[in-house]
Amino acid sequence: MRVVVPRETAPGERRVALVPESVKKLTKAGMRIAVQAGAGLESQVTDREYEEAGAEVLQGASAVFQGAEVLLRVQPPGPNPELGLHEVDALPAGAVLVAPLLPTRNLELIRRLADRGVTAISMDAIPRISRAQAMDVLSSMASIAGYKAVLKAAEALPRYFPMLMTAAGTVLPAKVFVIGAGVAGLQAIATARRLGAVVEATDTRPAVRTEIESLGAKFVGIEAGEAAQDAGGYAKELSQDFYRRQAELIGQRCAAADVVITTALIGGVTAPRLITAEMVGRMRSGSVIVDLAAPGGGNCELTRPGETTEHQGVKILAPLNLPSELAFHGSLLYSRNLLAFLLAFWKEGRFHLDLEDEILRQATITHEGRVLHEATRKALEGAGR
Repeated sequence: MRVVVPRETAPGERRVALVPESVKKLTKAGMRIAVQAGAGLESQVTDREYEEAGAEVLQGASAVFQGAEVLLRVQPPGPNPELGLHEVDALPAGAVLVAPLLPTRNLELIRRLADRGVTAISMDAIPRISRAQAMDVLSSMASIAGYKAVLKAAEALPRYFPMLMTAAGTVLPAKVFVIGAGVAGLQAIATARRLGAVVEATDTRPAVRTEIESLGAKFVGIEAGEAAQDAGGYAKELSQDFYRRQAELIGQRCAAADVVITTALIGGVTAPRLITAEMVGRMRSGSVIVDLAAPGGGNCELTRPGETTEHQGVKILAPLNLPSELAFHGSLLYSRNLLAFLLAFWKEGRFHLDLEDEILRQATITHEGRVLHEATRKALEGAGR
């Protein structure tokens, strides 16, 4: 089976889908790997390293897409200037695409994939079950984002993070408030603590209180009970009374913080508005907000996804792709996720699409011209498509 890795074309994307470490293991399993020349350069991987690992290095996108049986990507496919057409249209009918597709946000893409007859598997739709932990792209990338968010906040904050004893007197530590204690939030807590900040964190799910405290942070918030999370472990929508009380607490803690890092997503994709303009107005001048929920619209009312803005002296950072900024490890971890996924379903010399398997059933978005993913299908119907 021919597995291909093209060079990413999305603006700002520096990662690559496979690194040589994974290529060696996939070729040993019997897969033929082809990588577009230069695909790994921004992740510090040379073409020679790919060749030494057993991959074929191809010049040009056309050579990569022609005859592709399995296409691996970091970003969803899109228009490719080199091909002169949309990448989906360059795929052979019946090919398998494996990438984070965010299907309910990319409805036109999903329709195009179905019309083309591509079997599209979305890595962000893999269920959070123990058997799929090594495939969990959302967690591996969220960990990078949480780490990088604190570094960006520390750079933007006009003060130290740690407490320092100096000849000129004592410098008090920065106060960091983290909203949401999923993978990104917990990594943000740990990183801020390593830098010496005093950290508080809040989350609607009671199960994470122990994790927050184990990292040296203080848990603050209103516990909503087990109903605060769905079967997949994601936070879900709660009552209006809960949100009213939560808003009061968030406003108070933001006003006392030097840095606020928000990570809250409902169902892993939708960002609830938790910080209002009025709350930002109560924060001290020089304070910093890093909104990691920017790809879902943002947790802050003033967030402009992809931009850094300022409101009454408060900086609001809204990065869209922090894992790309750590391209070496972003690629390494993502590649390991793909490796675990491919090997789990590699049988008798081919990728075995068993839709009775829980992982493939939930992650397969399109197959044989149909949209199988229920949430995406409903979104398409609601959009009249």
